[in-house]
Amino acid sequence: MSTYAMSDIHGCYDEFLAMLDKIGFSGADQLILAGDYIDRGKKSLEMLRWLEACPANVHLVRGNHDEEFAANVDLMTDLDKQYGLESDPDANEDAVALYRTFEYLLKAKKLTTWFFDYYKTIKSLLEDFNATIGDLCRWRDLIRGMPYYLEREIQGRACVVVHGGYAEDLEKIGLGDTNPEEFYLHARVEGYLLGGKRHGLIIAGHTPTIVEGEFTYNGGDVFRYYDEEKDCIFYDIDCGCVFRELYPKAKLACIRLEDEKIFYV
Repeated sequence: MSTYAMSDIHGCYDEFLAMLDKIGFSGADQLILAGDYIDRGKKSLEMLRWLEACPANVHLVRGNHDEEFAANVDLMTDLDKQYGLESDPDANEDAVALYRTFEYLLKAKKLTTWFFDYYKTIKSLLEDFNATIGDLCRWRDLIRGMPYYLEREIQGRACVVVHGGYAEDLEKIGLGDTNPEEFYLHARVEGYLLGGKRHGLIIAGHTPTIVEGEFTYNGGDVFRYYDEEKDCIFYDIDCGCVFRELYPKAKLACIRLEDEKIFYV
């Protein structure tokens, strides 16, 4: 039995399936996915449907794009209640009308929020694939059921799989009022320099290793960092697969936790 981790699929559904085939993933294995299943790529719907039906040996961790999707669905359903629209949860035309109403009120500056469906994922689900409010709420609830991180013991070492960053005690590392969930979802360089777990192994994504100037830049390959003081190994496994058109070296990565072997598609 092997334990694998992947992150930042971003709608690259075909590459995801190709990776499962490459590693020979089976019912005897475990797979931990570290979030950002949707947005940017062309097959967010296929990923959402796969997540809904994934087997019990697949464990889902929440990413910031997933959380933003869930928050956007909340905004739509809250608007529906506020205006008494009573949209039919099973009618696509009602979902499209609600979305357009939200867009209109946003442009008219009658809403306080400014960040809504930035990548147009919800818009595409509704207009291109006939999704309903019921579908959106079901996917939102799926995301909200995902933990911010998962911890496993691998070869005698505690392993944490998280989307952004993990720290055992945020107060001790001087981040003050930083919400722990924000750190789990959004941490970048601070996740490596301030976070970690004593004698642990941290597997994260979130920051593509193809981005020059970032701490985890590694030309599109998996980034490894060792904190000698904590005896903590860090990996950034977001190799920017969804950005392949801009960065030819971008790819989808997977790590086998037992021996830290890396696979690429």
